[in-house]
Amino acid sequence: MDNKILIIGAGGQIGTELTEALRQIYGVEQVIASDIRENIELPNYLRVDVTDRTALFDCIRANGVTQIYHLAAILSARGEQNPLWAWDINMSGLINVLEAGRELKLDRVFVPSTIAVFGIEYDRENTGQFAPLIPETVYGISKVAGESWCNYYFKNYGLDVRSVRYPGIIGYKSMPGGGTTDYAVDIYHQAVQGFNFVSFLNKGTILPMMYMDDAIRATIELMQAPVEKIKIRTSYNIAGCSFAPEDVTRAIQKFYPHFQTTYAPDFRQAIADLWPKRIDDLRAREDWNWHAKYDLELMTADMIKHLAIKYQH
Repeated sequence: MDNKILIIGAGGQIGTELTEALRQIYGVEQVIASDIRENIELPNYLRVDVTDRTALFDCIRANGVTQIYHLAAILSARGEQNPLWAWDINMSGLINVLEAGRELKLDRVFVPSTIAVFGIEYDRENTGQFAPLIPETVYGISKVAGESWCNYYFKNYGLDVRSVRYPGIIGYKSMPGGGTTDYAVDIYHQAVQGFNFVSFLNKGTILPMMYMDDAIRATIELMQAPVEKIKIRTSYNIAGCSFAPEDVTRAIQKFYPHFQTTYAPDFRQAIADLWPKRIDDLRAREDWNWHAKYDLELMTADMIKHLAIKYQH
C-alpha cells in the first residue's frame, strides 16, 4: 500500500521544508500539508487543529492517511511566557496523534523531540544519548513527557513511532519561529540586508545547531529505515555543528567584512544556559547510519547564497 502522509504543523520552519522534501519523494497527492492557520497557500492543504481529536480522526479516515509527521508545538521562548497554555497545546496534540496511530492502526508516526529535554545534572560538553533529562522549561518538560509517551505506545501497543532530538535548526526558507536558538537564523537575514545584529544570547553561548538540509534528511532517513534498525523509541540524539554567536559573526565576516554583532542577553539566555554545548549522536550513527554533512562554514556559504537571492528580489 502506498504511503499517504499527513504533516501536522506544515506551516512552521521545519514543516515547510519537510513538506516539500516528502512531496519530491512521494508526490503532492500523497502528502497532505496541515496547520491550524487558514491562509497557507499550499496545494493539498487542510486546516487541522491537532488538539481537536474528532477533527483529526475524521481527517485521517477521510484521506486514507497511513503516516503522520507531528510537528506542531509551542516552542521554548513562547512557552515560558504562558506555560500552562504551552503544556496543554503540546501534550493534548501529542496524545491525539498517538491515539490516532493506535486506534486507526497507522503504519508509522514521527514525533520530534529537542535538546530542550536537557536541563541540569548532565554533561553539557558532550551530551550522550542517555544523559539525565531534567529540563527547567515547559517546552522541555513537555518533550520529555512526549518521549516517554512515544516509548509507551511502542512498547504497549506496537505503534511504530520514531523521534529525533533536534538541535537548533537553521534554514533560509522561513523566518524564526520563537525558539531560543533562532538568533542563528535571524543573524544571516540581518547581515545579507546590510544591517548589524543584536544578539539576545551572550558571547560564549555555545549551542548545538543543524542546517535545515541535514535536519530534513535525518527525519526522512529515520522514517525510511527498516523497523529492526530503530533501537531507541524515546528519541535519538542527532548532531550537526556547535558554535556561539561570535563564531557565526566571524563566519559571516568572510563575506561581509564590516558586519558586527553586539550583545543584549534577555530571558532566553537563562534557557540556553541549561542546554548542551555538544551532542553525542553515536547511537543514531550506529543504528541507522546518520551523518551530518554541513559544518558552520558550509552552512554560512549556503545561507548567504540563498538569502542574497531572496533580498535582491
